[in-house]
Amino acid sequence: MEQVKHRNNNNNATKRKREENESHFENGNNNNNIDLSLLEALEKSSHSSVEVLDLRTLKKLVLSFERRLRDNIEARLKYPDQPEKFADSEIELHEEIEKLKILAGGPELYPELVNLNTIPSILGLLSHENSDIAMDVVGLLQDLTDEDVLEDNDEPARVLVDSLVENNALDLLVQNLSRLSENEQDEMTAVYNTLATIENMIEVKPSVAELVCERTKLLRWLLGKIKVREFDSIKQYASEILAILLQNSSANQNRLGQMNGVDVVLQAVALYKSRDPKSEDEEEMVENLFDCLCCLLMPVENKERFMKAEGVELMIIIMKQKKLAYGSAIRAIDFAMTKYPPACERFVDVLGLKTVFAAFMGKIPVSKKNKKESYQEELEERLISLIASLFGGILRGSRRERLLSKFVENECEKIDRLMELYVRYSDRVKAASERLNNLEFDELEMDEEERYNRKLESGLYTLQLIAVILGYLWSSEHPRIKARIELLLRQLKLTTQNVKDILQEYHDNIGDLDGPEEKERAQAKIQKFIAAL
Repeated sequence: MEQVKHRNNNNNATKRKREENESHFENGNNNNNIDLSLLEALEKSSHSSVEVLDLRTLKKLVLSFERRLRDNIEARLKYPDQPEKFADSEIELHEEIEKLKILAGGPELYPELVNLNTIPSILGLLSHENSDIAMDVVGLLQDLTDEDVLEDNDEPARVLVDSLVENNALDLLVQNLSRLSENEQDEMTAVYNTLATIENMIEVKPSVAELVCERTKLLRWLLGKIKVREFDSIKQYASEILAILLQNSSANQNRLGQMNGVDVVLQAVALYKSRDPKSEDEEEMVENLFDCLCCLLMPVENKERFMKAEGVELMIIIMKQKKLAYGSAIRAIDFAMTKYPPACERFVDVLGLKTVFAAFMGKIPVSKKNKKESYQEELEERLISLIASLFGGILRGSRRERLLSKFVENECEKIDRLMELYVRYSDRVKAASERLNNLEFDELEMDEEERYNRKLESGLYTLQLIAVILGYLWSSEHPRIKARIELLLRQLKLTTQNVKDILQEYHDNIGDLDGPEEKERAQAKIQKFIAAL
């Protein structure tokens, strides 16, 4: 407490000095006693601000900054308990930091800035006793690493970010967060700038995403922000940064899982099970939270935590409530059930089949968001993936019977819907293949992998999953299901060979991301479908 009071006194002394300077200038004007020397100084400073930004200017700025920094350190050491004695040096240091922001206009000079060994001096100020100075530095770092500034300056950007990482910027930035209050506008801006700087650093150097979680308590801080029930801009940005940190890092996904992260994120999305976000920003935050949840559901250990926290049940409740989070809940449950049979079994046990097949049949709640064609398509693809996961996870017993019976009820309407989707995605893939052939004709050659990836993006992966579901249905040896598929194939002038061709292409392109044994198992399963068909 004493430390906080001391820091506030220091801040107040500096602020008082600034106010005195401002009032002196204002009073001079009011009395018509214009201070000519002050106007001359202002004029000079305005000339210097348009000075050409080159190495000479950089050295001049750095020298001036280092001098003011030294003066401030000396004044603080000499008069530790008399803030008014070092307030002037603090104002001058603040002004020098502001001047350094001009460097954002010349990112090509960043390697020289690093060579001049200025980065340690700048970063050292993040733990300055006067939080105003630390906030100045946060603003400077945000400016220097701004996305627009670093665009088309890859090498200088890397040099700067490498130097920031080497000089412990991540730890210092996160430590500084703990002394910032969101009740003060300036400090709230500094919180935002801190998160923006970390995001910018990740953009330049993706490995920063794991480094910042290894070396600092940022994950815990972010979890604390999304725990807050009320929506605000910091909670929104915290959800966005959390999603970025989890996106491509299994280490961060596991780390957050061990910190009770699955439960915290579930509690955050549970607030929207029966109500919609009130603004576009809040809507964006909810999507970020579901992005976090889906990333968390990649490791098996987190799928287990999701089950224990009754995540399956929560997603079904959200789907039944038919609010804006409807599609996001389907996406999350798809992630939870992929290659994880216990979640598939729980889904059937808590009566999720009725809800998911209603969506599969096109009975989707209408809102502004899901009227968009892209949303409808994404939802369709998720539902197909989810049903394929159910078949892969529930291989026998009464649960299997309940799943198969869904394709028989109401005159086999689900098989009709499946074939309707098969035709649509098949046509789309054919059109994409023709486009690719024309591109190659125009001398834009692609290798086989590139061609295959382009086809996957155009709907081939969803078509393959539909073929897999048809394989499961055909192999079930259920007479009504088999008869219905045969009838529809004839009506559509297709044969089982068409389905087999799609399955064969899928079989040949199964990767070994989950290891050679898993690849063999997956290929053997597809081979069985091909043989049965």
